[in-house]
Amino acid sequence: MGLFLAAILGFFLGSIPFGLILTRAAGLGDVRQIGSGSIGATNVLRTGNKGLALATVLLDAGKGVAAVLIAAAFWPGSEGVAAVGAVAGHCYTPWLAFKGGKGFATAAGVCGALSWPLMLICAAVWAGAIALTRTSSIASLSAVSVAPVVAFFAPFFGFSSFVPLFLPLLAIQAIVVIKHNENIKRLFAGQEPKIGSSK
Repeated sequence: MGLFLAAILGFFLGSIPFGLILTRAAGLGDVRQIGSGSIGATNVLRTGNKGLALATVLLDAGKGVAAVLIAAAFWPGSEGVAAVGAVAGHCYTPWLAFKGGKGFATAAGVCGALSWPLMLICAAVWAGAIALTRTSSIASLSAVSVAPVVAFFAPFFGFSSFVPLFLPLLAIQAIVVIKHNENIKRLFAGQEPKIGSSK
């Protein structure tokens, strides 16, 4: 029962579409009508409001952190399920006909709540990819892809606490990669916009 409740909690928290709520509250209209059509921070940035984009990142990550911490408090051992639920809720929110964001900020939040050392590794990969490519999708995909790899190999170096993280992180990677399907197509076509572009 605890795993089920953790999944529901994670999905509910993750489903809150902060990017859309913030842009509408600021009088900028429906963020789904610009850029990629996503409700995430990268698309919010295309409104030209950096403050709203930052707020979207923090809130989208925060709901992932909240899901993991609440699950840990009430149903110890269910944190990974809550994490997957939060990312799934963000990407397939019922409030928007089961459409949503790409999931990266929420994935970053749950990763940090599950294991801050792992989060630091993923953050370094993300920052390196941003510096080299200036492409948000490449950085996001790189970070979420390295997370389960690190969790898988960490026990060989004495970090047994990473073992329970492998399957949740693998599931999160799958969700985020699926939601980046169009980005991946544009990357292969050489049409993926750089950070700061209006499209």
